[in-house]
Amino acid sequence: MTQMFADVSVTELLCGGFDATVHLPGDEQYDAQRRPLYPNLDPRPAVVVEAFRREDVQVAVRIARQAGLPFAVQATGHGTRLESNGGVLLKTGGMASVLVDPQRRVAKVGPGARWGEVIDAAEPFGLAALAGSSRDVGVTGYTLGGGVGWLCRKYGFAADSVIRAEVVTADGNVVTCSPHEHADLFWAIRGGSGNYGVVTSLEFRLYPVATVYAGVAYFGIDRALETLEFYRTWSRQIPDELSTAITLTNRPDGSRAMAIKVMYAGDAVAAEAILRPLWEIAGPVREGGYGQMAFGQAQMGGTAARHLDLLDELPEFDVLLKLDATVEIRHWGGAMNDGETPVGHRDAQYSLIIDQEVPELPTTGRTFLNFLADPARTASSYTVENYKRLREIKRAYDPDNFFRLNHNIPPA
Repeated sequence: MTQMFADVSVTELLCGGFDATVHLPGDEQYDAQRRPLYPNLDPRPAVVVEAFRREDVQVAVRIARQAGLPFAVQATGHGTRLESNGGVLLKTGGMASVLVDPQRRVAKVGPGARWGEVIDAAEPFGLAALAGSSRDVGVTGYTLGGGVGWLCRKYGFAADSVIRAEVVTADGNVVTCSPHEHADLFWAIRGGSGNYGVVTSLEFRLYPVATVYAGVAYFGIDRALETLEFYRTWSRQIPDELSTAITLTNRPDGSRAMAIKVMYAGDAVAAEAILRPLWEIAGPVREGGYGQMAFGQAQMGGTAARHLDLLDELPEFDVLLKLDATVEIRHWGGAMNDGETPVGHRDAQYSLIIDQEVPELPTTGRTFLNFLADPARTASSYTVENYKRLREIKRAYDPDNFFRLNHNIPPA
């Protein structure tokens, strides 16, 4: 059945000016193209389609729908959490255009663009995008899932900065959405992920941040409790230009250490004045440090989110200090608490991420879609009101749940 579909698909896909590259089981590139980022997934699609233009996406959607087969989309693979078996896997990495309009402070990207390409294109104009911790992450998937980066306390989530999108919907048609066109769809995609269609073009605001004061420094673990207790009060008083996180982690020599991550959208003098009280509690720097640099040069790193919780207040630290794991407490708040998109839980003031599961640790039950490994918990990424509205909009644009191999929001 699978091979029959694949043979028919190749014939159809190669007709009508279709420019995509098609990979079938047994082809030289099939195994490389079918795999996502995560090694625990081993998808076996009937056909892999590498799209290079919007029309390729439309044809792939229509053929999969007509054949009644599963359909999945993958750019860099970072957001792939479910296996695509026996159907069409659409790869958008070949649609990686990046255009920057410095006068409007806007970037327009294709669905295969990565953040590094946007950062490099914007930097000559003294502009920065609301990218995350890795240059290799795909722009579109990150943004549609909310997008939390190191400038978000000042400028909000990446989804909040989207101003226009072109979407191939479940019927294979193209819809342009903005505040004035298909406003319901425009609201839903900015946090509702890939549940409403394949975004083939995304436009979003850039910000006048030429340089930042940033870096990661390691301190003695013996001062961790005092530092975290101080951080509880201090972090509530700092300006939105400053984003920070405290990480408890293992060093290469096996010892435990405390790291303080910093990014300040401003100059070093102002940043150091704000940070000095925290550093005095943490003690002397043992490794790493901070400095003034271009936004794209900041290497902030990340922590695998095996455990994720969004908090209003910081917890008691005794249990966290005893864990033999990487524990990252990150300050949210600021502009992240504002905005009209359905992104996450905007009242959260902190995130707690641990790189292993800790079942005995109490949680609020609130999550963030970009960091969520378990698609079955998708609803926990939204408020009750927003989730209800997302399901209603899903019913309007994809009543059959064609786009379901994702963090799925079923139609109401």
